[in-house]
Amino acid sequence: MRETITGRTVRRIATAFLFVAIVSSLILQTQNVPTTLAASREPVRERHGIVASTNEVASKVGVDIMKRGGNAVDAAIAVAFALAVTHPAAGNLGGGGFMMIRLKDGRTTAIDYREMAPAAATHNIYLDKDGKVLEGEGGSVEGYRAAGVPGTVRGMELALRKYGSHRLTWTQLIEPARALAANGFSVTYTLARSLRGSREYLSKYPETKRIYLNSGKFYNEGDVFRQPDLAATFARLQQRGPNEFYEGQTARLIVDDLKRHNGLMTMADMRGYLAKERETLRGNYRGYEIVSMPPPSSGGAVLIEMLNILEGYDFKKMDWASSDRYHLMTEAMRRAFADRAEYMGDTDFVKVPIAGLTDKKYAAQLRNTINPARASSSEQVKAGKPVGYESEETTHFTVVDAEGNAVANTYTLNNSYGSAVVAKGTGLIMNDEMDDFAAKPGTPNLYGLIQGERNAVAPRKRPLSAMTPTFVLRKDGSLWFTVGSPGGPTIINTVLDVITNVIDYGMNIQQAIDAPRIHHQWLPDELVFEPYGLSGDTQNALIARGHKFAKPRYLGDCEGIMIEEKTGMRLGATDPRRSDGLALGY
Repeated sequence: MRETITGRTVRRIATAFLFVAIVSSLILQTQNVPTTLAASREPVRERHGIVASTNEVASKVGVDIMKRGGNAVDAAIAVAFALAVTHPAAGNLGGGGFMMIRLKDGRTTAIDYREMAPAAATHNIYLDKDGKVLEGEGGSVEGYRAAGVPGTVRGMELALRKYGSHRLTWTQLIEPARALAANGFSVTYTLARSLRGSREYLSKYPETKRIYLNSGKFYNEGDVFRQPDLAATFARLQQRGPNEFYEGQTARLIVDDLKRHNGLMTMADMRGYLAKERETLRGNYRGYEIVSMPPPSSGGAVLIEMLNILEGYDFKKMDWASSDRYHLMTEAMRRAFADRAEYMGDTDFVKVPIAGLTDKKYAAQLRNTINPARASSSEQVKAGKPVGYESEETTHFTVVDAEGNAVANTYTLNNSYGSAVVAKGTGLIMNDEMDDFAAKPGTPNLYGLIQGERNAVAPRKRPLSAMTPTFVLRKDGSLWFTVGSPGGPTIINTVLDVITNVIDYGMNIQQAIDAPRIHHQWLPDELVFEPYGLSGDTQNALIARGHKFAKPRYLGDCEGIMIEEKTGMRLGATDPRRSDGLALGY
C-alpha cells in the first residue's frame, strides 16, 4: 500500500519539528523561567469537560460519554475499554492498573486493580536449577507463565458501581469499544510503526501474529484494523456483566489456553480476584497538596519523598536549565529510588514505612547527605532509615467533567504488548506483570530496577508498580491540575518534572509536559536525558560533578489537565513525544 501525505502525517511532522524547536529554545535559556515555552503549543481550552489520552479515538469516546450525561468516571471507563482496542501495546483487558478519583465535593479515593500473582506462583518460580533468573518462554517477561491475574475489568466495575453517574449502564460504556473492535478503526502511523517494531516479539505466538501482525502481512497507516474476537469478548461482558470475565466463558478461554502451554493461572485464581479501594497518599510541596497513589504502587511515596527533599532548595534562584538544578533533581531521585528498592511492596503482605518515607524530617536527613557540588556514587548511597519517622509500556489518561469530578488513570500490560500472548478465542493480550516482582531480590528486572525482598513473588500478592496518577491541589483545596504518564520507573520522575515545572517555574500544563526531562533510578548509576534536552555546556558541567550519562532517549508520554483559577476553564495537554495523543472536550 503506497503511503500518502495525510493530514495526520502533516500533524505528526509538525509536532516533531515543534518539539525540537521547544527543546532547542529551552537549552539556550539564560532566564530562571523558560519564557520561550510561551511559543509552544497552547493547551486545549474547554468550558465543560475534557479528556486527555494517548489516542484521539479514545479521547473522542470519553467526550461523547460526558455529552450524553456521564460523569468523569463513566468517561474514564469508556476510554479504558476503547484504548484496549486502539492502543494494544498498553490499553487492555488483560492487564491492570490504578485509578485516582477526586469527586466534586473534594473527596478522593484510589482504586487498586493491579494484577495479582496466581496461587501457583512461588518465591523461586522464575529461577532455574542454578538459581539464575529464567529468560524467554517460562520466565517472567514473556510467554504463558508471565501473566498475573488481570484486574482491569474488576477495577472498572468497582469504579462504576461506587462513583459512576448511574445515568449510563455498563453495557453502554462498553459499546464504543465493542463497535471499534467489530467495525475497525484506521491504523495510525504510530500504531503501524509500533506493530512492525515489535514483529519479532509478537511473531513468537501464532494467535498474536494472526491478529496483530495480520498473519505477517503487517498493517500500514490508513488500513482498517478489525478485531472480531475482542469484539466478541466485549459483547459477552455486555450481556453477562463483569463476572463473565472472571467466572464465565472468557475466564475459561484464558485459563485453558494458558494451561495448554504450562501456564500458572487457574479458574480459582480468576474467581478470587478483587479490585480494592485504598486511601490516597498525601503530601505537600511548597504549600500545594499532592494527592497520589499508595502501595502497591511505589509512585506516590517516591514522588512525595523526592518533593520533600527538593523543597529545601530555592529553585526560583536557579535557571530552569542549569546544571545546579539538574544535579539536585538527580540526587533526590537517586536517594528515593534506593529507598524504593529496599522498602516498597504490597502492604497486604509486608510492612512498608510509608509515614517515614514521606516525612519531611526524614527528607531533611537525606538532603543533608547531598553535596551540592558533587554527584554521589550509587554504590555508596544505601537506603535510609525512615522507620523512626513513623507517626516501559503503560498508558495514562485523565478526565475532568463539567461538575468538577476528576479521574487520573494509569494502566498497563507492563512490557509493550505484555507477554505477547493472546489467549485463544478472546482477542486480548495477556500482561507480563510477574516481572514487576523481584524474581531474585537484588537482581534487575526488565527496566533495570533493583528490587528487594519485600517485593518477592508470593501467591496472590500484587507486584510493586511505579504508576503515579496524581492530583495537585491549590492552597484553598481546589483542584489545580492532574497528571500521569507511562514509562516504567521513569513514570515517577516524569510526574516530578511536570509538578516542579508548574509550581517552581510557573509553566502551564502544556509547557510543563513539553519541557525536556531527566531520569535517574539509583541503579544503574546513570543519568538519562532526552535527545537535545541538555546543552553541551550543561552536560560538561554535570560530568565535572561526577555524573554518568546513559544514551539519550525520550521519557514518558504524559497527559494532564489543569483548571484555570479565574475562569474555571479546563486546559488539556498531551505529550508531543507520541503523535497519537489528543486532548478533546466540549
